[in-house]
Amino acid sequence: MIYFKGEYHLFHQKNGHWAHAISKDLLHWEHQPIALEHDELGQALSGSAVVDWNDSTGFFDGKAGLVAIYTSTVGGEAQSIAYSKDRGRTWQRYEGNPVIKNPGIKDFRDPKVFWHDETEKWVMVVSTDKSVTFFGSDNLINWHYLSRFGDGQGSHAAVWECPDLFRLAVDGDEGNEKWVLHVSIGDNNKTNGSTAQYFVGEFDGEQFINDHSPETVLITDYGQDFYAAQSFSDIPKKDGRRVWLAWMANWRYPYQSPTDPWMGAMSIPRELSLKTMEDGSVRLFQEPIKEIKKLRANEYSIKELEIEGDYRITDFSGTTFEFEGIFEWEEVEEIGIRVRQSGEEETVVGLNTITETVFVDRTNSGLDRIIDRNGEFFQFGSRYETNSPANKKQLKLRGFIDESSIEIFVNDGEVVFTNLIYTRPTNSGVELYTKGGKANVVSLNFFHLHSTWRNPSKEDKITQIVVNEDRIHIKVEEETTLKGQVKPDWLHGNGAQLLWFVEDPEIIELANDGSSAIIKGKKVGTTQVVVTDINQTVEKKVSVRVTSK
Repeated sequence: MIYFKGEYHLFHQKNGHWAHAISKDLLHWEHQPIALEHDELGQALSGSAVVDWNDSTGFFDGKAGLVAIYTSTVGGEAQSIAYSKDRGRTWQRYEGNPVIKNPGIKDFRDPKVFWHDETEKWVMVVSTDKSVTFFGSDNLINWHYLSRFGDGQGSHAAVWECPDLFRLAVDGDEGNEKWVLHVSIGDNNKTNGSTAQYFVGEFDGEQFINDHSPETVLITDYGQDFYAAQSFSDIPKKDGRRVWLAWMANWRYPYQSPTDPWMGAMSIPRELSLKTMEDGSVRLFQEPIKEIKKLRANEYSIKELEIEGDYRITDFSGTTFEFEGIFEWEEVEEIGIRVRQSGEEETVVGLNTITETVFVDRTNSGLDRIIDRNGEFFQFGSRYETNSPANKKQLKLRGFIDESSIEIFVNDGEVVFTNLIYTRPTNSGVELYTKGGKANVVSLNFFHLHSTWRNPSKEDKITQIVVNEDRIHIKVEEETTLKGQVKPDWLHGNGAQLLWFVEDPEIIELANDGSSAIIKGKKVGTTQVVVTDINQTVEKKVSVRVTSK
């Protein structure tokens, strides 16, 4: 992750290559050619990139250029570099690679490099099993050992990967800064998959000192699917933000996502800050970047509503939207919101005041089990929770709901959940609820969101039709129901009607009411149901196979 001359660069893993994308606004990305392919030193594993502003490497004829620092693999994991003189479009390997050879250990990867002002040198943080090791350099080429951190510190449930180290002002006070050391923790049974943790402390250019007790474990994200977070290097000082994003998946099931044509995605970019808690401790807060408001297509607001039990939102529905709300109560056992809801499925976000836990529950989101990377069943449908004091009797939630993910920010980013969900594409209902009492909605705003990958839609133009099933298998005389919806989401409530056709009416019979259709098997065979809008400009096909009773 790096910013240079008006462009954000994102490099990511693709079969041991460095794939590359560029953005002007952190939201809309354009894929570029592969930046680093395999070479005589093997794969190009994860790492970082920096702007060599003063040409300390001598690569750039006295000008500024980009240097990539990555892990090569031949002869054991080692640190190598490459450089670009044309704003990241093409890259050259350094002839003297690797710049740090493997010291005889298995895990020696994921270099994060930054310039340390006080000691006027480059610092590299490398993952070394369940620790990180620091190196220093004047020129990004010749490196020397500084120190190691991690022994007996934090969680040692699995290998530490993809370290990051940066400083942040505490409570916005630039005169009081702390350093944040972040590491991701690989797949393990203790955390039922991979996770991530951070440390807050001091770094003097040589070693990191943890402010907390060694046994303190600070979790970065309480969902299942936030890994390898990296912050952008060289965001201008006039911007002043520290922004990162992460791989939205988990090492328990890295290649098993039922998605096509992509495999894996990135989280929403988040602005980071440090805030002092009531007990005096300092914690990391994450909030969506301000640019994300550009994606809002419309707004639906609720104010001063009292709820008790279930309260269905009838004037808003969707599969890709943002919401932000403030809820207050005097006496209630549980309060929350259900999203991507249908009669059979839903994802639940809420707070239980009895156990004082905030949670995201995907036990009934759709996909219940997934084949993990070991070829075994993994319980994908699970509930994720963490402690959250309820004595203030107020809950602030901000959420981003997408086709196959949900990202929740609790109390201005004090607690964050990132979860994949694999649910039916027509599950679009939204419902508020309480248990054991009443609650007041102080404010609640919903925003349909424009796609970051498609051009913004005209308000009345249908771009896509989705159906609850892509393939149907029924028997002769058996019935099933298909449900259809138009996209974008804000057309749902505009009375958009659908037309339904059967390619071979001898195989099935069909009756419909516009938004749904009942099909019944007539004889053995295969056919397709075609769904289209009234103007027949967009269509969706569903394969149907009928077998004998």
